[in-house]
Amino acid sequence: MPIAKQEKFRCPWSLGFDQYIEYHDKEWGVPVHDDNVHFEFLILEGAQAGLSWSTILKKREGYRKAFANFDPKKVARFTEAKLEKLLLDPGIVRNRLKVYAAVNNAKRFLEVQKEFGTFDKYIWSFVGGKPIVGKLKTLKEIKPTTPESDALSKDLIKRGFKFVGSTVIYAHMQACGLVNDHLVDCFRYHEVPKR
Repeated sequence: MPIAKQEKFRCPWSLGFDQYIEYHDKEWGVPVHDDNVHFEFLILEGAQAGLSWSTILKKREGYRKAFANFDPKKVARFTEAKLEKLLLDPGIVRNRLKVYAAVNNAKRFLEVQKEFGTFDKYIWSFVGGKPIVGKLKTLKEIKPTTPESDALSKDLIKRGFKFVGSTVIYAHMQACGLVNDHLVDCFRYHEVPKR
């Protein structure tokens, strides 16, 4: 009798639904060096504040359409009329402060790009240019913030960004691979690139 093929072990938080599994398996923790992807996650993580990531993931396509495919130059030019229209869009989280913060953050994002050349260069400087690799065995070991996320959050706030508290920023760092918080038993732990 053949032995049934064993399913790969994944971080338990990712097992809610297929889209979550796909996100975990293909994106989460992979080092990002594309400014538009960093901007996408700043908008999405800011929108998530106080909500579940699954809610945001399910609305990701709605966010792509609503926020000009996460082009910071275009989002920075959104008018008040455009923002008021977005507040009627069921494809996104219709929170006034978060929607308006996205435009503010687009403007601040462009300022960082101008100062550092790329947002990527700026954000990776907070982890010394390479991912911090955790050696986590259980979800309980994952902290909501770290000294690095505290420092990055503080600097972003000083620069005028909104919805960038340390917990939100640590989630961004995890998503964009500045840290590898896959559990050591997760098949992705060793597959995620180190740069």
